[in-house]
This record gives sequence, structure tokens and C-alpha cells, in this order.
Amino acid sequence: AACRHADRSALTSYLFSGMLVVVAFVGTAVVPSFATFQTIAYPLAWTRARSTRQAVVTNVALSVSVGIGFVISTGSDLDALVQAVIIQTISLSFSLVMGFWITAITGRSNERQRLLDQLRVAQDKLALVNRDAGIASERERLAREIHDTIAQDLTGLVLLTQRARRELALGQSGAVETQLVLLEENARLALAETRALVAASAPIGLTTGGIRDALDRLGTRFGRETSMTVTVSVADLPALDRDTEVVLLRCAQEALANVRKHSGANNAAVTMTNATGEVSLEVRDDGQGFDPSDASAGFGLDGMRDRLSLVGGTLHVSSGPSGTVLTASLPIGDTK
Repeated sequence: AACRHADRSALTSYLFSGMLVVVAFVGTAVVPSFATFQTIAYPLAWTRARSTRQAVVTNVALSVSVGIGFVISTGSDLDALVQAVIIQTISLSFSLVMGFWITAITGRSNERQRLLDQLRVAQDKLALVNRDAGIASERERLAREIHDTIAQDLTGLVLLTQRARRELALGQSGAVETQLVLLEENARLALAETRALVAASAPIGLTTGGIRDALDRLGTRFGRETSMTVTVSVADLPALDRDTEVVLLRCAQEALANVRKHSGANNAAVTMTNATGEVSLEVRDDGQGFDPSDASAGFGLDGMRDRLSLVGGTLHVSSGPSGTVLTASLPIGDTK
């Protein structure tokens, strides 16, 4: 069907060009002044032609037919012939110059339109890629936040529940009451952290006070849950932006969670120091240690490295039989 439509269009174009030539010839042969018809016929030939070659051939045929018609209507003497040749040569030259100029402009316009269409397609694809990247980034952020907050809180609840059951089996009712208090506190904290995560607000630990108070509360809570001795030491720090504080707090939470789950330590220390243009968080324990190169994949150390890399920070882990030292370092800008 498309081929038949194209054939009909081509035939119509050729018939129209031929009709222009015939009308120009007959009209000029009858009335010499009809030669002015070529001023309309030339543009029509260019606009209705299917190719530049067809337009040129039609224009030449128009010029010749008008010239012949003019000679027929005015006489076949030499003067009329010369006059016809001069007039038609000028008119044909002008029509070809204008035709090629218009064709060039049209070609550039079509090329610009093609480039604009390509640009729109590229922009649409880029917007789609950016949207997908944003979705993936947000998923990764939520995964890190859930792992560093809710998952750790739930792990703590499980451990506290197991301890309470052991103490209940031993008939230590006073200790069980203490564990139930801790369970309630941790459950409330997990609920508050979940609400803060859903609301995309600051972590609960940072809503009152800064990073210093948050680390003190974290160390106290961790010591109560695990019966470890946890010391927290924070040097004088410049005013840190909230994003930096969030990263440091999450790293401390994850590091202490690893101490609880894997180290078998009795003591842990959280230390924050400030050097020129950099703040460091160190978490040290006296546990059994591990081989950092054999650390399992997941949202533990890898999650901390990813979180730190987003703000230009680094993570260093050293471990041996005498314990593990984890150091997270972040660059800090000038503060006012």
C-alpha cells in the first residue's frame, strides 16, 4: 500500500510539472503577456517537485516552452528570437538561483529539525536513566539506613530476649525485670527510628544534642545490652554539619554491632578526634579479631565504606588476636 501511494504521488508530481509546461507554452503562444505566468510557475515547480533534479528539469522546460511560445506569438524574426533567448536566460537563471537557495535553506531547516528530534530523544533517555539511577540510589540509601538502624535494633531485641529467657529459666526475676525494661526501651527506640526513617528526618540520636551526646547515649545503651565496658571519648570538635554527624553515628552503630555479633570482646572504646581538615572515629575492642580480607559480603564493612565514600571519607580496619580497630575518617570544611 505504501508503494502504491508513493507511485501515485510521483505520478501526480510529474503530471503537475508537465501541466505547468503545457499551460505556459499554450498561454504564451496565444498571448505574449502570458509569459509573466512563469513568475508563478517557477516556484510551483520547485515546491511540487519530488527532487531537485525534477525541479531543475521542469524549470528548464518552462523557460524553453515560454520562449518558444513567445516567438510563435510575436513572430519568428531574429530580433524576437534574440529577445526571447535573453529574457528566458535571465528568468531561468534567477529561478535556479532562488530555487537552489530555498532548497539549501529547507535542507538546513530539516537538518536542524532532525537534530532537535534526536536531542529530545536523548534527553528523554537521559531523564529515564537519571530516574532509574535515582531510584537505585534511594534503594541503596534505604537499605543502609534499615541495616544500620532497624536491623541492629531488632538484633539487640533478640539478644535481650534470649538473655531474659535464660535468666527466667534460672529464676533470676530481678535480672529478668531489668531485661524487660531494656526490651521496652529498645523497642521504643526502634519504633522512633523507624518513624524518623519514614519521615526522612534526622536520626533519633541526633535530635537532642550533637554527635557527642549521641555517642555517649549509644555507648551507655550498648554497655547495658551487652554487659561490656564501653568508653566514649570525644575531643573538642568544630561544628559539624548534620550529614557528617549522621555518617559518623551510623559508622559507630555498625562498628559496635559487629563487636557484639562477632568479637567476643569484654571491652570496647569509641574515640573521636579532630585533625586539620579531618575528623576521625575510632572503634576499638579487645575481642578475638578476624581477617579483614575474609570479611563476609553484605551491608557491614562494605556498607560503611559506601556510606563514607559518598562524603569523601575512608574506612581503615586492622585486626588481630588482641582485638580490632576500625577507623572512619571524613574531611570537614571550614566552619564559621
